[in-house]
Amino acid sequence: MGNYKNFELVVYYIANGVKNVTEEKLQKEIDFFNKYLRLDKVYIEPFRDGCRATEEELTLCRDIFRKNGIKTEGGITTSMPDPEGQPKKQRIFNVLCYNDEIMMNTLKEICEMNARVFDAFIIDDFFFTNCTCEKCRKGRDEYNKAHGITDGSWQAYRTDLLYKASEKYVIAPAKAVNPDCKITIKYPNWAESYQETGYDPESQKKIFDYIYTGTETRDPVNHDQHLPRYLSYSLMHYMEKTAPGRNGGGWFDPYDCRMLDYYLEQAYLTALSKPREIMMFCFQSLYNTVNVPAIGFMLDKLDELIGNLGAPVGVPCYIPNASQGEDNVHDFLGMNGFPVLPVPEFEADAPTMLLTASSAYDKDIVDKLERYVADGGKAIVTSGFIKATLGKGIERLTSIRDRGRTLTAKDFASESSFFYNRWERDSCEKSFSFPLLEFRNNSTWGAVCKAVCEEEACTIFALDTYGKGQLYTLVLPEAFSEIKYLPETVLDRIRKEFSVNGIRYSGKGQISIFAYDNDTFVVYPYVDDNTYDSDITVFIKDAKSLISLSGGKEITPLYTENSEAVFRLRAVVGKISGYKIVR
Repeated sequence: MGNYKNFELVVYYIANGVKNVTEEKLQKEIDFFNKYLRLDKVYIEPFRDGCRATEEELTLCRDIFRKNGIKTEGGITTSMPDPEGQPKKQRIFNVLCYNDEIMMNTLKEICEMNARVFDAFIIDDFFFTNCTCEKCRKGRDEYNKAHGITDGSWQAYRTDLLYKASEKYVIAPAKAVNPDCKITIKYPNWAESYQETGYDPESQKKIFDYIYTGTETRDPVNHDQHLPRYLSYSLMHYMEKTAPGRNGGGWFDPYDCRMLDYYLEQAYLTALSKPREIMMFCFQSLYNTVNVPAIGFMLDKLDELIGNLGAPVGVPCYIPNASQGEDNVHDFLGMNGFPVLPVPEFEADAPTMLLTASSAYDKDIVDKLERYVADGGKAIVTSGFIKATLGKGIERLTSIRDRGRTLTAKDFASESSFFYNRWERDSCEKSFSFPLLEFRNNSTWGAVCKAVCEEEACTIFALDTYGKGQLYTLVLPEAFSEIKYLPETVLDRIRKEFSVNGIRYSGKGQISIFAYDNDTFVVYPYVDDNTYDSDITVFIKDAKSLISLSGGKEITPLYTENSEAVFRLRAVVGKISGYKIVR
């Protein structure tokens, strides 16, 4: 790879630094980074939000990094204020108006400069647009009329606009200057919103040489995005499946990280997805901060760990391109011991799959699901999926119906693992609100797990058999983040159906299990205000023992029952623990 065995470590250098670069100053800053970690490459941009470096300044900056043995590529952040003398446009983050001739000519010039100075460059994730100026509104209306779109929406127009602008103002001019120049489009962490702002990986992967993935999750409560931290792992997998072999790496930053651990967790989870590059944004924000020695210390440990891991595996969650619905629910599940991996295609050969409201964006989904289950597959569908497919054929597979009711409860009952028609009962201090989905008794078995409120109950995990397979319906709390508070008895019973490689986890929430195709797995308990070290139980089919990947200690099972070996492991908050299964 480079200075690390299993990934390249890269950093992004913004335009303001290029504009003010001196060799003495930059060398001092590079020396700081070299003291704590080993940089392989830097992406250097000449333009950001109106700050524009000259080609001479860009070349000087490039040469200083190269003198230090650091590879260089270009970059660009496509944001700029209103051109002088032009009417003001209301744009969040000053992103470009792709109908503005001055902005487009500036974009073209910067891409040509990058291609002259470098053989590759990356576009930061401000490439999207939210402009609603007169030209953009007129363009939308004309496009929608020509394509029979009657709801006035922006999605189709903006994706078409950005695709054409990419070809005309980025790719064509750069390749004209340097035919060998490779261009990467970096996608943000907010995948559920791509198309509304012009991003569309499915079409753009056809014209760009590479893609890149934003894995920033930051503070999960106080940041405006409220993204589950499992996204740093799962989105990398999704984008790798979108453009196999062309997802350059994962990119994260130190902003809005209330705890240092939040910053480091981004690095841990990005690394566990097995990226080609780990990108730190940005050089200027990291210089002379505690983040650098902290991440430098952990990078060697991560490098050693992931060198022992195969390819990530998990229960595929089908998220079609451009879909929306139950945003990030797979990540909230992933943070609570469910080894889920989002995929852009329906994987009909998977032994188990998860479908959410987003999956229902596929107009053929019920037919695909019916064939899959009838042929022996096990599908777990969310309450949102059921609601989205009622009246579209899901009635063929289940008696569950939505009458628009909800139930608030803090008492639960889960089907016993030991006695037929007996339930393990549990209570929580907090109450949960669930959609109350009705079903026909003994046609659908709705008592696998249920929430109870006095004399009324609602299913939160129900079973339908169909053909040779099984259909489970998972009814989620209205607030997905509350999954972590559900009783362990409920979580454990549901997790049994999410077993991967014969591995299933039993214990509290806020702990992830990452499985790999070479009989290895990783346990990671998230750092939070209310998380503590704990003992967890891991059940592994046909296992004889475990080998710790840090130190090589052999761990024997507590006991084995029904071919499942039962292991007691210590989960230390913020610590990554890897294991090799001996079968």
